[in-house]
Amino acid sequence: MDFWLGVLFVAVGLIISIALHEIGHMVPAKLFGVKVSQYFVGFGKTLWSTKRGETEYGVKMLPLGGYVRMVGMFPPSRVQVSDDAAAEARLRRRGLRGLMDSMAEDARAASAQEIGEELHEGERHRVFYELSTPKKLVVMFGGPVVNLIISTVLFAIILTAFGTAVASNRVSSVSECIVPVTEQRECTAADPESPAALAGLQTGDRIVSWNGAEVTEWADISTAIADGDTEPATVVVDRDGEEVTLTVTPVLEDRPVVADGAVVTDADGEPVLEPTPFVGISAAYELSPQPLSAVPAFVGSVFTGTVDVVLSLPQRLVAITQAVFGTEERDPGVVGLIGVGRFAGEIASIDSADYGATERTADLLSLVASLNMALFVFNMIPLLPLDGGHIAGALYEGARRRLAQAFGRPDPGHVDTAKLMPLTYLVIIFLGGMSLLLAFADIVKPVTLG
Repeated sequence: MDFWLGVLFVAVGLIISIALHEIGHMVPAKLFGVKVSQYFVGFGKTLWSTKRGETEYGVKMLPLGGYVRMVGMFPPSRVQVSDDAAAEARLRRRGLRGLMDSMAEDARAASAQEIGEELHEGERHRVFYELSTPKKLVVMFGGPVVNLIISTVLFAIILTAFGTAVASNRVSSVSECIVPVTEQRECTAADPESPAALAGLQTGDRIVSWNGAEVTEWADISTAIADGDTEPATVVVDRDGEEVTLTVTPVLEDRPVVADGAVVTDADGEPVLEPTPFVGISAAYELSPQPLSAVPAFVGSVFTGTVDVVLSLPQRLVAITQAVFGTEERDPGVVGLIGVGRFAGEIASIDSADYGATERTADLLSLVASLNMALFVFNMIPLLPLDGGHIAGALYEGARRRLAQAFGRPDPGHVDTAKLMPLTYLVIIFLGGMSLLLAFADIVKPVTLG
């Protein structure tokens, strides 16, 4: 039951995010006078709709996106010909060029028909393509920016109200024995007991002081162990509300060298080892609230990480294809909606004393926040039908007009974005194929949190 509640939580969060994304387009469009004929969440068969004013609002069967229909997205061709001449020219065309021209003409014709059906003669100025460049940019940026705002607000709530996971002064696990770091195996009877096990440290102990120095976080403990070398240390722990005093004697063991939070490696990529005081305990991670000032840097790191994933998407999709149809490991960095749902379900159903309702809520909110960041970044790709494609078209149109003014030339008019319809169809096919591939991969070779 918990699994499906987690899935529902993220699904509702995603649907709300999509709905708000479309509102981000619709509100400025209406403010600038563009007629918005439809606002729908989802695709496919209409489940419910109602008309308020001149706009039909509704929900469709497949909640995999949404759209706002703004009248007049494509301007007419600057070269006007009669219907008979256009039909004759279409018959003369052959090959790829003819197909591309036909796609552009069909888009213009559909846009012109919509204008004729939706607008009266005196309202023809209410088309999208008549907006100035700044207004077009506001309308098209509106949706993605809403996703960025949602992501930022959610991460701010997570960081300040819940916190980020940091290594605490509570013991998560105690090693029963000393096993060389180069050997990944269980303890045997021949292995010596670890200093922690010999001293009587237990999982769940909260270390209060180490050799007389008060400790509040794991960094304090690591520093105290390193400073004490192999000398016996008096350690005070809080165990179930009672203070217990223990004596721990670290031993020197080869352990990886860590610098700036990363393991140092040699020329062959192997970890560099050096004798280090070893106790045999690991830290429990706990949520620690952060100041509001930490939010911009955190959101910035999520943004750059998402951009890196999007830029490397073609290579990642190739790797996923090889993993699905071969023996390679699946890339955990890219999953589809099924994979996201599985993550949500696993988060909600984790059964651990160290992972309660607070941690679940924070991680589920983080998943929704990350999805919104992905929607923002992905929609900025400068290709139609994505918002970035419309933004690129508006910027090109504005730059072309500015250059014409600077050189005293006539206004070149609107950019004929209908010419990009062949590329738009290719993008749609790619996105559909990517969605199917990820859905298949999430089923036959899923990525799990475990």
